[in-house]
Formats: sequence, C-alpha cells, structure tokens
Amino acid sequence: MRSVYWLTAADSARLIEQKGYDVPADTPLAIMVISDRISAFDCIWQGENGLNGVPGKGAALNAISNHWFKLFKEKGLADSHILDVPHPFVWIVQKAKPVMVEAIARQYITGSMWRAYSKGERDFCGITLPEGLKKDQKLDEVLITPSTKGVLTGLEGVPEADDVNVSRADLERHLNAFNFRSISDIDLYEKLLKEGFAVISDALAEQDQIFVDTKFEFGYVKDASGQEKLIYMDEVGTPDSSRIWDGEAHRNGKIVEKSKEGFRQWLLNHFPDPDILLNKERMPERFALARDNKLPTEVMMDISNTYVGIAETIIGEKLILSDNPRQEVINILRDEYQLIVN
Repeated sequence: MRSVYWLTAADSARLIEQKGYDVPADTPLAIMVISDRISAFDCIWQGENGLNGVPGKGAALNAISNHWFKLFKEKGLADSHILDVPHPFVWIVQKAKPVMVEAIARQYITGSMWRAYSKGERDFCGITLPEGLKKDQKLDEVLITPSTKGVLTGLEGVPEADDVNVSRADLERHLNAFNFRSISDIDLYEKLLKEGFAVISDALAEQDQIFVDTKFEFGYVKDASGQEKLIYMDEVGTPDSSRIWDGEAHRNGKIVEKSKEGFRQWLLNHFPDPDILLNKERMPERFALARDNKLPTEVMMDISNTYVGIAETIIGEKLILSDNPRQEVINILRDEYQLIVN
C-alpha cells in the first residue's frame, strides 16, 4: 500500500530544475511511500504481537516494479510516472491523468474467470471462451479483460460499480469517459499491455516461474517539451498485482503461489464462512472479520518469505532490508531533496 504526499508548487519546480526531470516546469510532483501493510478482499490485515504489516513487503514490491519499469524502458515500450527513486521505499512521481481502466491480461483460466466459467459463463469482456476448459488451464492466447477503475456513471451498458468488466466496444463507445484521447490510444494501451506482459512472462520463465495474470494501469503525462504520452503507472508485475506460479510445481500438477493469491487462499480456507470474503453485500461483516482477527505470526512471516523470495528471484540479488526505513527516508528527503525541515 502506498501513501501519496503532494509537494508544493515551489518544491516541485525546484526539484524539476535541480534534478533535470523530463517534465514541464509547472508539473505537480508527489512523494509515494510504500508500506509493509497488507490488504486482501478490500481489508487491511494485521498479525499477532503488534505485527501491523509483512516484513520486507514494501521493499520487495518497489524493487520488483523498478526492475520491470527499467526493463520496459530498455525494450522501448513506454515510460512510467516514476521520475526518481530516492530510497527503496520511495518514488518521486509526476502527476498523471489516469485511464479509468484496470488493464487485466490473463494467460491461464483461474481465479474469478474460472469461478464464472464453472458456473456457465462464456462471454468475458466481449471474448467468447470455448467449452471444455479445465481449471488452471493455459489459454490459447493472452486475453485482455479490462474492468472499470472507480465508479463511472451514466454510461450505457456499463454498470455503475467499481471493478466491473468492460469490452473493447465499451471503451470505444465511451472513449472520453474512460479518459482515452483517441481510438488509436486504445490500440496503444492494448499493445503496451500485451508487450509488457510478454516481457515479464519471458523473464520469469527464465527463472522457472509462470506469469499467470496481471493488472496494469495507464495514464497520460507530458514531457519537458509539452508532448503528451501514454505511460505505465502504479506498479507492474508484482505479487500484489499478479499471479505467479512456481514452474516445477506446476509441471508436477500442483499450484504453488508466489504472489498474494496464496494469502487470499489461506484466508478463504482459514475462516469458516468464506462467503464473507467473496460477497460484496457482506462488507460490514468482512470489515469486522479483519478488525477482530489478528493473524498468526507464522502466517505473516510466510507471506514475507513469498514476497522477499520472488523479489530476489526477479532482481537477481539479495533484497536489502533496513532496520529503520522511516528514519532513512526522513534523512534522504531532508538532506538530499530539502523536503523536510527540522
């Protein structure tokens, strides 16, 4: 989870000039700080003995995203909203106008898609799936199954709710409402989604890991010349935004999650009434469940091992974890960026 702190216009302008960021001089900048808190099913979960997060989770997520964003740029795909990384927990970002689409790509039928398919649904975001598919089966091609980002109102054929499936035809029909500039930008978002998915999938395959599905987000920013461009934003290819399976286990007929999905499955198996976690009409009960149940320390540490382990696999080196990241962040933002005054 990330906290966002917007800089003053004066501080934004000063950093743009001092650091040479490739943005217009009047661009609003923000500090994004990631934490070790963990959410699932729209709730924040805590552990026993005052463990309010998953050790190493924040550093792992930032390290993974930074790795993929750098690789995307090297491959000539697109930029991101990140201008600077002062600390493993911190990004300096430029303000972007988000595309109101959760850009989801799937290489296997699992999760929510499988649950709907097993109940007889065959149409997903304008794509018709064939009969006879099996749970966790690889699909013939990577499918793009977008959903709404936030609640969009007054759009024909689009329910007024967050995270509802939409088709390519919906995006074209309601181009402006989804914040796309043109039909060609819908083409570009799909291209960048598939290319980004392929880059991550190929890199993970080299580590015998399977990139199952993922969510990207996109937005518009301007470069220093004032030219607008579509970019990747938020995070990419992380255990929070993706499903990743262990390759060897999969060849042996088992699913070993290397992402937050493992934690989600643990929650579903742990509580006697998993419908509370799946049924959005039972949100008050769900919030109470998360508030009143401190999870075992060993569960939180198992999640930590998952996040840190996959991060070290991806970046190819040991993840450095700090004993006092808060003070480190304060020191850097104060001494190197003059953003904190004693």
